Amino acid sequence: MKLGRIAVNGPDGEELRVIAAEPENGRVIDLKRAYALALQKGGATVEGSRHLAHATFRDLTMGISTGDFFLDAAHRALNAADDASIPLEQAQFRAAIKPPVLRDSLTFNGHIKNFFGNVMKTLPSRAVYERPGFFKGSTATLYGTNETIPYPSITEKLDYELEIGYIIGKPGRNVTPDNAFDHVFGITIFNDWSLRDVQVQESPIGMGAQHSKDFAYGIGPWIVTLDEIPTVIGLEGQVRVNGEVWSNTRVEDFIWTPEETVSYVSQFDGLQPGDLIGSGTMAFGAGAELQRFLQPGDVLELELERVGVLRSPIAAEKETPTWWPEPQPFPFEEA
Repeated sequence: MKLGRIAVNGPDGEELRVIAAEPENGRVIDLKRAYALALQKGGATVEGSRHLAHATFRDLTMGISTGDFFLDAAHRALNAADDASIPLEQAQFRAAIKPPVLRDSLTFNGHIKNFFGNVMKTLPSRAVYERPGFFKGSTATLYGTNETIPYPSITEKLDYELEIGYIIGKPGRNVTPDNAFDHVFGITIFNDWSLRDVQVQESPIGMGAQHSKDFAYGIGPWIVTLDEIPTVIGLEGQVRVNGEVWSNTRVEDFIWTPEETVSYVSQFDGLQPGDLIGSGTMAFGAGAELQRFLQPGDVLELELERVGVLRSPIAAEKETPTWWPEPQPFPFEEA
């Protein structure tokens, strides 16, 4: 099943609805509405059916946390799909999920070799090969397919990163690689947007990425449950800009497997339903590897086999900060 979120107009403004996507039929199904209708067909009252449907499909993260009940309800809702569907082209998609915690990893050999050779001009740290490290990102700047991505004025090198997003379904702590994917609900396309020149400026601070990452994260177009994709190994990916193919890639050549990546995150920490763990960028899945960067007004498409296309128009005008710091005096003698 393919699950995501769209925006609809309600009496109090924009409302987010959990949907099941059927791209092969050119439609999405409003699961809250469909479930209420399906319950009514089974004898439930209008009031009772709406109450249960709202509780079940009000929020995708909370729904995932109910385990098998949620997917069972979603499948039952499809019995009323024809009366609760919206044409795919009319759906206003939002980020497929708002994760409680967003983490991104570094696991593909090809990307690491290309990135450090073309961007950092140095060898990667041995630490990259000693443990599957990750950083945590903001959940305040999530974008879904067809949503416009800001172009911060502090950069000349706006970049994308084609990744898999592993969506956690079951809580866990200190899980092993052998059972790590028992805790994964599904996968999505994750775009770890980057400002490459700003990233170089922030790295020496030693506190991880800041504005170079947290200005935007792409998640979508939907989440595909693991029963539809039992393994990610070998999936093909493609990057297109303004309709031109910039690169092709493939899920292969791991330093750390998906199972090891999820397991490592859980050590001394907890996995929560709805958490997103980024796979790291696939080889040639970023513009920095090609030394090609996005410009205002471009349209980026990231495609992953058996998942779909995450389409991202770039703002035509750059966004200017309301305040920016001036460098302060350096109170140390330099050698």
